Amino acid sequence: ISFNCVDSALSSLKNCQSYINTGMDIATHVALDLVESFNDVEDVNSMENVMLEYAAMDRELDHYMRAIEETVNQIKREKPENIPDLKYLVKEKFTALESKNSDSDLQRNEKYMYFKDQLKEMRKQCNDNETIEQIDEDIAVTQSQMNFICPITQVEMKRPVRNKVCGHTYEEDAILKIIQTRKQQKKKVRCPKIGCSHADVKGSDLVPDEALKRAIDSQNKQ
Repeated sequence: ISFNCVDSALSSLKNCQSYINTGMDIATHVALDLVESFNDVEDVNSMENVMLEYAAMDRELDHYMRAIEETVNQIKREKPENIPDLKYLVKEKFTALESKNSDSDLQRNEKYMYFKDQLKEMRKQCNDNETIEQIDEDIAVTQSQMNFICPITQVEMKRPVRNKVCGHTYEEDAILKIIQTRKQQKKKVRCPKIGCSHADVKGSDLVPDEALKRAIDSQNKQ
């Protein structure tokens, strides 16, 4: 049995998944704009609903692709004499996967979790800016600027990335260079932030910290 058509269909579905991911990135940026500019809770909540809808689409697409892949692998293993009803078998597996759905799946979607994390950080940055206006400005600005300094380069970050494991931020190029060097030496990377016990920093654990980048840019404009 030739599965060329199936492979082609799977490739198209993966493209659809990349469009969903792009949509989630755009929704995240729009929500951050709303918090930064207007702090309109209702509009931000509507963006969160959009993210959950995207997460549901992503899950459904993922289940459908899994159903296809598992069906094809099963047929390749069993090598039946008669060509089976692919459509029926895929639908059966897809229905079984979808029957296990729960709302908590959507909450665990990686892009949704990133969205929530960045919203929290953006609100924190906005609150910090309000605090600066209320207390001794020099002290507050100094404290704020310390958060903008990369623990590796000791200069202000231009492209901050956050470590999902320990929560610390670094300049993207600087941390990736360390990871690459240690990888060649077959050594693990300890988090460069003083006092942090996390001893295995991985590139896959790093995500862009858009909220911090915006705070740095805003500070520099002032």
